[in-house]
Amino acid sequence: MTAGHTVCETLIRAYRRSSPTRRLGVPLTTHDVALEPFVASARFRLAGMAVHLYTASGTVLAFLMVIAAIDGDAIRALWISLVALVVDGTDGMLARRLRVKETIPSFDGARLDDIVDYITYVFAPVILLWTGHYLPGGPLGGTLAALPLLASSYQFCRVDAKTEDHFFLGFPSYWNVVAFYVVVVGLSPTTTGIILAVCSALVFVPIKYIYPSRTRAFRKANLAFTAGWLVTYAVMLRQMPDPNPVVLWLSLGYLLYYLASSIYLTLAGGGRPPAESGPRVPAATTGLGD
Repeated sequence: MTAGHTVCETLIRAYRRSSPTRRLGVPLTTHDVALEPFVASARFRLAGMAVHLYTASGTVLAFLMVIAAIDGDAIRALWISLVALVVDGTDGMLARRLRVKETIPSFDGARLDDIVDYITYVFAPVILLWTGHYLPGGPLGGTLAALPLLASSYQFCRVDAKTEDHFFLGFPSYWNVVAFYVVVVGLSPTTTGIILAVCSALVFVPIKYIYPSRTRAFRKANLAFTAGWLVTYAVMLRQMPDPNPVVLWLSLGYLLYYLASSIYLTLAGGGRPPAESGPRVPAATTGLGD
């Protein structure tokens, strides 16, 4: 008996003791062990719970954003929104790295993420725009405020809102970004209303928008530029009420890059995974998060 064979047999026995298949009396093979989730590891389950709690913290951040908006402190609300952006940009990578779908299969992290995204990216920013009088008054302003809420409600319920090749289909409800520029640039209520109407309509236009942390095409550039944009976000908030025009244009340059790249990849059919020349290795066996 070889040393390698002995190690494999030891692994099989260890996983058999904790595996659901043990109850069924199904013998495990070496291949089964490779696919077996870490359901027996309390450390991995605790880590998965911590990731879900990290995601859920976005609901508290949204609450704090609304409180800041009601208090009339738009800058504080935008700082909190920045924290929410960082949480949303990192929780998915952590979840994939820790394989929370396997360690806590009874909990739907994707649904939690959608709930958090809706209130931090849609509901709270619209509250900020409304309470800060950045929208026209009267019934027109109320109607314009309702457009993002309704359009994004539709989008968050689409099964193809996130495509298989990791794009957002239709305007990805970046109302927090819209609110940021409305406040920082000091856009008029009329201009703000037009932007809300146009972006709400773009939710229904099948353009594939880059998912910065997951879209394969230009991924390194997307991550680098997104990180740079977050820096400009913080710098401009720090400089309020008179942000440096250079920083502002750098920030807007990222938006132009994002939009141009998304349209280009939509027309070119980009983001498709390369053709596989051999058998596919299940993600559960790689140990890679993203």
